[in-house]
Amino acid sequence: MSFTHPWVLIFLIVPILLLVWTWRREGNRVVMPFDYGVQSRGRRLSFLVNVAQSLSPVILGIVVLILAGPQQLSAPKSRRVLTNIELCVDVSGSMTASFGEGTRYDASMAAIDTFLDYREGDAFGLTFFGNEVLHWVPLTTDVSAIRCSPPFMDPLSPGHPHWLGGTAIGKALKACREVLISREEGDRMIVLVSDGYSFDLGNGQEFEIASKLKEDNIVVYAIHIASGGVPESVVNITGLTGGEVFEPEDPAALETVFQHIDKMQETRMERTAAESMDDFYPYSLAGLILLSCSAISLFGLRYTPW
Repeated sequence: MSFTHPWVLIFLIVPILLLVWTWRREGNRVVMPFDYGVQSRGRRLSFLVNVAQSLSPVILGIVVLILAGPQQLSAPKSRRVLTNIELCVDVSGSMTASFGEGTRYDASMAAIDTFLDYREGDAFGLTFFGNEVLHWVPLTTDVSAIRCSPPFMDPLSPGHPHWLGGTAIGKALKACREVLISREEGDRMIVLVSDGYSFDLGNGQEFEIASKLKEDNIVVYAIHIASGGVPESVVNITGLTGGEVFEPEDPAALETVFQHIDKMQETRMERTAAESMDDFYPYSLAGLILLSCSAISLFGLRYTPW
């Protein structure tokens, strides 16, 4: 048991002194003239009266305890560990190639939309890249902006930036790393969706990038949404960071890939430390009960000095 204001407990000396006085006082005895009568000493009645008179000091003591702010420790609980997921999507011209009933870009964004439902409660960010990188949505648990983003960055749209025409996976991963390391809490993950070979990987550059990502506890999952083989540099990055690379052949397989990623990167639960919380209830209940008893005792059990 602990108290927010323990110094208030010093005032408990007042009800303690009142209790001592109640039980040790002699009072003024009155002699009643009963002829030939044997009078009892009234010890039982005196005891009941003293008990009734003790209720007020006890109530005062409970008031002091309440003013001191009683505290108790809450039971430890489990909470969901937040996963920070940066979606890194290629929007180069090759993403307009046919894939299912639409384009590679359309299929990717549709699968991502479903993936958002799998990981409800996690923080998502959205980054588009080509030759340059564009952080479209910052990390947030409100994914509505991500769901509304496909029309704006569609490579077939008239307003699509020309500087997003190439494929710079290395630059994109570095930019995503900077976003994720800004979050001190939670797990970190990058989901890379691309269909091409990167001109800024190779010659050992992928190992340097993978080393930094692993050092920052960032896992990379890559989805190579193309008919050709997966670039070896991408395989190296995913393998070194503890992730995996996938090659979906159709939109249905692409959705299955995201389901697989969800299962591989399971949500973690952690025990939280017990927290101090107010504990007024037992004292308030005891005070109300004693106050009721004291009010009832006033109808007949009270000390009179005459």
